Order: sequence, then C-alpha cells, then structure tokens
Amino acid sequence: MKKYLLFLLAAILPALRIGAQQPPGVACQEWQVVAGDTIPHVRIRPVWVFARGADLRRYRKLVAAVKKVYPVAKIARARMTEMEAELQRLPTKKAQKAYIRGVYRQIKEEYTPVVKHMTRTQGKVLLKLIDRETDYTAYEVLREFRGGFVAGFWQTLSRVFGQDLKSEYDAEGDDRLLEQIVRYYEAGLL
Repeated sequence: MKKYLLFLLAAILPALRIGAQQPPGVACQEWQVVAGDTIPHVRIRPVWVFARGADLRRYRKLVAAVKKVYPVAKIARARMTEMEAELQRLPTKKAQKAYIRGVYRQIKEEYTPVVKHMTRTQGKVLLKLIDRETDYTAYEVLREFRGGFVAGFWQTLSRVFGQDLKSEYDAEGDDRLLEQIVRYYEAGLL
C-alpha cells in the first residue's frame, strides 16, 4: 500500500507544480468549471513579428523607455491637475506666481536626478506621454506656468539637441506604436 501511495504522490506532485506555474508567453491562465467540465481560459501575450532586427531593437528600446518614463508622466498629470485647482483657489497673481515658483523648485529638486539619467529616446517619449496625459505639449505647459520667454528659450535649446517641445501626441498616426505599448503597459502585459 505504501508503494502505491508513494507512486501516486510522485505522479501527482509534478502535475501540481506545472499547474501552479505560468507557461512562457501566457499572461493569465484561469480555469472554469461548466457543467462538470473544466475549461481553461488562457490570455496570450501579444507577439510581435518584425522583418528586420533593427525594427525589433527599436521596439524593445521603446518598451524600455515607456516602462521608465510612463510613471513620471502619470505623476505629471496628477501634479498638473493639483496645480490648476490650487491656482483657481489663489486670489491674486502674486500669490499664484509664488505658488508656481515653489512647485517649480520642488519638481526641480525631485526630478532633476531622474531626468539627467534619461536617454534622448526616453526624453522624446516623456514629452509625448506628457502631451498624452495632460493634453498640453511641454511647450504649452512651460508657456502657461513659466512664461513665453522661458518656453521659447527651452524650445530653442531642445531644438539644438534634436528634440521638440511643441511635438504633439498623435495616437492614430506617428505615435500608433507608442500608444499600443502604453496600453499593453497599463494592462500589465509588458
């Protein structure tokens, strides 16, 4: 009897271990019992097929950039909403300017180390995602909160380094791949 129990245990143990692990390429595996039958529901991760290796490298670079930059863009949206509400509450232009200066210093202290270690691709993705999240380009945000001269200065400087603060997010056109990556990231598929 002990031999049969040992044999049964040895046969069942690997099966239990296999059922607990997710197979590669599967995002979620669930089981549902319908009329006494067990039916698997498997959500498969998206598979990209690229004709050239360079396209695959570009895609992976974009995915890495979104993973690093998207949380910053979400924080920017929250801060922007908070700032707009607070500016509506403040009675005078002087109080509003003081508030903006204080928020600017706080953001500069907190995010300068993060931004300094970004690549150009990550910077471009950040500008696009800020536009996606806030519905304002980075130039419009600067012009609104810091003034036209400061916005013009940073736009000129960014153009020297190949960036554009006025670039808009186009989910249906040029930024279609970026939009898809962001959606996969939000769904937890990346």
